Amino acid sequence: MYSKRQQLVGDLSDLIRSGRLAHGERLPGENQLAEQYQVSRGTVRSALSELQQLELISTQAGVGSFVTFDGVQLDQRLGWARALADAGAPVSTRLLGIETVEDRALEEEFGEKTYVAVRRLRLEHDRGVSLETATVSADGVLADLPETGLRDGSLTKTLEAAGRISVGGDQWISTQRLDAGDAELLGRGVGELFLRAERTSVDAEGRLVERVVSLLDPDRFQFHLTFGHR
Repeated sequence: MYSKRQQLVGDLSDLIRSGRLAHGERLPGENQLAEQYQVSRGTVRSALSELQQLELISTQAGVGSFVTFDGVQLDQRLGWARALADAGAPVSTRLLGIETVEDRALEEEFGEKTYVAVRRLRLEHDRGVSLETATVSADGVLADLPETGLRDGSLTKTLEAAGRISVGGDQWISTQRLDAGDAELLGRGVGELFLRAERTSVDAEGRLVERVVSLLDPDRFQFHLTFGHR
């Protein structure tokens, strides 16, 4: 008996090979496929990853985005602490806490009820420039993070050691006014406008690697998008 994931892969493969889905035509969106097949978006991503490995689909070439701090590009794959240090930014990181949490939105998307949240504050000369919450699966060794802490103080290294390697994901950028609690941590005024970045990364099987929600000083951070051939 085929699983829903196998059915999804099979149906899309048939559409592509039969020509009913024309060359260059966009596939239905993740949300649409998840609703149609009654699966999580993680399952959809896993199915799409298999189709890509079979060379039946490809991601859009020449499109990418990156974050800059004071105009210097940050390599987010390294983790922001390392990226900021490599950029020569005099920014320190303060770990605010690691705790087990439940997250309804992540549960609906990835099917797991319990997660681990890591909260960190980035400071420059005791003035906050970013506040972030990274949420990861409470699976295997990651479930023990509230007791064991991060590997070498790095969440990136911790995830790599646990076998959670990102192959893709998405990022949303908006703005948010600081509430009293966030303003106090950052040393800013209540209601001050910050950038809000929500970045979700998944592994090759469509499992959550991490979801990071960051509040960023708009005077220091910028987001840059490239597309096409340049």
